[in-house]
Amino acid sequence: MARVAIRKLTKRYRNITAVDHLDLYVEDKAFIILLGPSGCGKTTTLRCIAGLERPDEGEIYIGDTLVNDLPPKDRDIAMVFQSYALYPHMTVFNNIAFPLKMHKVPKCEIEERVKRVADLLRITNLLDRKPTQLSGGEAQRTALGRAIIRDPKVFLMDEPLSNLDAKLRLLMRTELKRMQKELGVTTVYVTHDQIEAMTMGDKVAIMESGVLQQFDSPAEIFNRPTNLFVASFIGSPPMNFFDCTFTEKNGSHFLEAGTFILPISGTIGDIIKESASSSELILGIRPEEISLKKKRVSKSFIEGEVYVTEPLGSEVIIDVKVGDSLIKVRTSADFDVNIGEKVWIEFEKDKMHIFDKKTEKAII
Repeated sequence: MARVAIRKLTKRYRNITAVDHLDLYVEDKAFIILLGPSGCGKTTTLRCIAGLERPDEGEIYIGDTLVNDLPPKDRDIAMVFQSYALYPHMTVFNNIAFPLKMHKVPKCEIEERVKRVADLLRITNLLDRKPTQLSGGEAQRTALGRAIIRDPKVFLMDEPLSNLDAKLRLLMRTELKRMQKELGVTTVYVTHDQIEAMTMGDKVAIMESGVLQQFDSPAEIFNRPTNLFVASFIGSPPMNFFDCTFTEKNGSHFLEAGTFILPISGTIGDIIKESASSSELILGIRPEEISLKKKRVSKSFIEGEVYVTEPLGSEVIIDVKVGDSLIKVRTSADFDVNIGEKVWIEFEKDKMHIFDKKTEKAII
């Protein structure tokens, strides 16, 4: 197996920079996710690692080998695409065995390796079928089998589950994660689906406009986003944001957001004074980090009105209107309220995020 090291990778298409001086280090046997919206550069990065695109600048190492000038066939990688790209005239067995046949591996070894891979992917009973006789999940497992059987140093996967229905996608996420840990193959996986990213990856690299925004564990990215983009991209429903101004009155510190004023501790105030470029800030709070009550419990609660409710089975998302702002709150399904009803909300102070409005970088 092997690490993957990317140094100052840049790829341009005429006057568009798809990937901009990307630095990324993937440890041996790690499962890392490239995550971001369409057009952020994640697939271009993957294609550069695979050798399907040639970088304009930078270096790509697989193991200790600089691979910039190596053709894809000499990089010892296996790629799984969004489209399964199975040969329709071949059986599942022959589709999986194809890479070995191309390398003239002995027939007895091919049979043994195909059986081992089919057992791993739980498709032994499908080996005699052709692609037209397979479900989406079975076809995807076959495509994975064809990649696995080569025993590559690195797996590269480009949105391999996006064509599956929701239930099957959930199952395949579990299977892919299990398989990767069993095989111990370094894996770089591209997706725009944050749930896939947060549940599957050891680390997640979030990209926007070709630039790496944050590369860290899912928990770290969720709890400590490095900037406004990451904070808004991760989380469902997304984080609530409020433009606010930092003020001091009689030795106390406040965030004034127009429709409400939020007192903050002196410690947070000192951090803001030291780190912010101005008094103009953005306050962020996730829907699950807001308390919702039918009565005002203390002075720190803010009055609002139920705008709409979104039942989700075991929980409910309630949109609360405070002045001109709509604030999403996640709460238990047994919190029974009606549209137009008065409610009270309170932010969990130790879960608040504060961003510099000018630089969009996280302060707290």
